[in-house]
Amino acid sequence: MRKRKFFDDRILLRSPLAAKLYGQVETLPIVDYHSHLSEKEIAEDKTFSTITEFWLGRDHYKWRAMRSCGVDESLITGDAADFDKFLAYAKIMPKLAGNPLYYWAHMELKSIFGIELPLNEENAPKIYLHANEILKTLSVRTLLEKFRVEYIATTDDPTSTLEFHGTYGATRVCPTFRPDRALRPDAAYLTALSNAWGRPIRTLADYRKALEDRLGFFISHGCTIADTSIETVPLSGVEEEEAEMLFSRIGSLTEEESIRFYSYAVEYLAGLYRRNGIVWQLHIGAFRNINSRMYRALGCDAGYDVMSGSIDTNALARFFDGLSRTDRLPKTILYALNADAVPALCTIAPCFPDMRIGAAWWFNDTTQGIAGHLKTMQEYGCFGTSLGMLTDSRSFSSYCRFDFFRRILASSVADLVNAGEYDEAAAVGLMTDICYSNPKKFMNL
Repeated sequence: MRKRKFFDDRILLRSPLAAKLYGQVETLPIVDYHSHLSEKEIAEDKTFSTITEFWLGRDHYKWRAMRSCGVDESLITGDAADFDKFLAYAKIMPKLAGNPLYYWAHMELKSIFGIELPLNEENAPKIYLHANEILKTLSVRTLLEKFRVEYIATTDDPTSTLEFHGTYGATRVCPTFRPDRALRPDAAYLTALSNAWGRPIRTLADYRKALEDRLGFFISHGCTIADTSIETVPLSGVEEEEAEMLFSRIGSLTEEESIRFYSYAVEYLAGLYRRNGIVWQLHIGAFRNINSRMYRALGCDAGYDVMSGSIDTNALARFFDGLSRTDRLPKTILYALNADAVPALCTIAPCFPDMRIGAAWWFNDTTQGIAGHLKTMQEYGCFGTSLGMLTDSRSFSSYCRFDFFRRILASSVADLVNAGEYDEAAAVGLMTDICYSNPKKFMNL
């Protein structure tokens, strides 16, 4: 068999039919309904001086990989020179065979910079210089235009001012209501929420009204989506009287009491989402900041989160039932960081109206992780209602992940057609729905 060219146009396309199907969705606009991108950088049309700033500045995926290969922290989050950091990343790239970072790096080099060389120690200097020259002609908005990004949902705390959201060129940038800090507030956070609300928060009723008004403020800025990260499945049925007592003791709650107040707050917000037509994204099963020493040094989102060993899907089902009984269950998207829970989530979703399974999340957005996620949805759920891909990223180069996903999706569908197990005439419509129409419709965009 003749050797394929390095990262040629057929990458991840397992058959001629896969290439044909991919060609039908390759240029569809991007609906990125969950990201951690900076709306300020979009508004200001940020430029980047080096590929190090562009690639390595906030990407904890890359940081984790570098730590896994023994790279000193000074070359990751420290004050080393930009080229030295880039060279350190280039040196580890040959070790990442099969890792999504290997795919993403070379897809980004090719599509953004026109570079088709493998990234390694030898090629690093010429790649660094060439990429930096190309960056002089690029900005955040030119990248969004290049990738045909139609919609971006950023991730925003209820205290956010939202002054940078809006429409830039062909891209609409809207906030997502992410109240994680508000669900387990301390005194400092309540002060910040009071300042954003414009009134002091002294009682549970004040707290509830502040969240309601802040959600209304988000909606006035185009918000149609909320998001919650769930490490502990909320309890159902915490009464208001108990919640008032717990609120009066914020700052001195036991862990059990904190979970009960958190559960009350989650249920209250779910009802707000239901009444306001907000789509609720639940990200379930991240075990965060497991290295306490590095958390103290670097803070959150620095690459020290892992997947939980298990997810209690029975408790989750009971929680949804409690919300449904009281008419507080909004349209919901479920993500599981531990892929073992996805079959159970696929069986839970049809039990409640307007509940969907989200993309293969975080550690699962690999070649096999995405392919396995698609297969699980085919076998346990309704594949045709899938909501496609998202960046879940702080990097504007991450839009290559949509191409990565579309190629894997095309191969998955083509495999069924080639085996005589699916109608080829329906394939393009199925893929168009998954890549574009379904998320746009479900998110009320």
